[in-house]
Amino acid sequence: MSKSNYLQKNSFIDLNEPELIKLMQDVGGESFRINQINNWIYNNYVRSWDEMKNIPSSLISQLKKKIKLHSLDLIDITGVKDDPIRKFLFKTKKGNRIESVLMHDKKRTTICVSSQSGCILDCNFCATASMGFLENLSSTEILDQVLYLASYSDSKITNIVYMGMGEPLMNYRSVMESGTLLKTKMGLGTKRITISTAGIASKIRQIADDNYGFKLAISLNASNENTRNKIMTITKKYSLLKIMKAAEYYFNKTKKLVTFEYVLLKDVNASVSDAQNLMNLLKNFPCKLNVIPYNEIDGDYKRPDIENIESFLSSLDAAPFMVTVRWSNGTDINAGCGQLAVKDTI
Repeated sequence: MSKSNYLQKNSFIDLNEPELIKLMQDVGGESFRINQINNWIYNNYVRSWDEMKNIPSSLISQLKKKIKLHSLDLIDITGVKDDPIRKFLFKTKKGNRIESVLMHDKKRTTICVSSQSGCILDCNFCATASMGFLENLSSTEILDQVLYLASYSDSKITNIVYMGMGEPLMNYRSVMESGTLLKTKMGLGTKRITISTAGIASKIRQIADDNYGFKLAISLNASNENTRNKIMTITKKYSLLKIMKAAEYYFNKTKKLVTFEYVLLKDVNASVSDAQNLMNLLKNFPCKLNVIPYNEIDGDYKRPDIENIESFLSSLDAAPFMVTVRWSNGTDINAGCGQLAVKDTI
């Protein structure tokens, strides 16, 4: 392997095993230092080379000259240490911006990661759509969000959700590789990793066939084709029927429950009849339903009032599947579900 191979990579965490060995040889370090460095990165979440206390300063000096430690550059943090919700702004190697969210809720500490800068879809109630599509993130750029946010958390990370910027299944390879890295390098079980999709039916089938073991959430957001087509343009390619068939295939293949997410939009999908149609759509399907009162952005859509929300939920009382409600925190700093968007992407 030539000297230039690892130097073409963006950061230390981008390197594979042969590249790590070559780097260590070039800086005059012994091979066991690789495990020490990895321990600092993946178990202690260091942000810089200088935090590695048991690595000789001379070796650290050489490594700093050769390659940066992290693949992302942290630009800004919204919120303070004791806040239950904090939002992190990063710059990618290509110079685009992404956001990630750190959430503390009782015994759960969850990191919401982005898989794209912007989004390749155009769901017109989601803030990320306003950015357009800028780039797919690499597996290590996704992983690096977790490493950074973990370093700012006083509690152990319990869950990872791919619910930030972008459509994860339109960046399938990097998302699955990053989930595998979370499992192998950080010790996170697959049941603690959730991939959320707007309904890319072909990829839902692929994730079932590939059997990574991650949990799956599908953003349904409508109980009929006409309504879904108006708010989620992906429906033109992947109809509600195709999505439900793919979800059924996923369950039959993996025996894992699908979580359907349903964002409540005033005068769009939040009536009692919508709830009844939704129950009829899902009643014969082993699943969970997560209802999300809309987090408003600068747009035409609004959150239903509390009476409307309660009526909708009451209409689901007889549902044969589990129904939960997600009242998103962090909306005051635009860190709630559907609110992530970087206005200045230059």
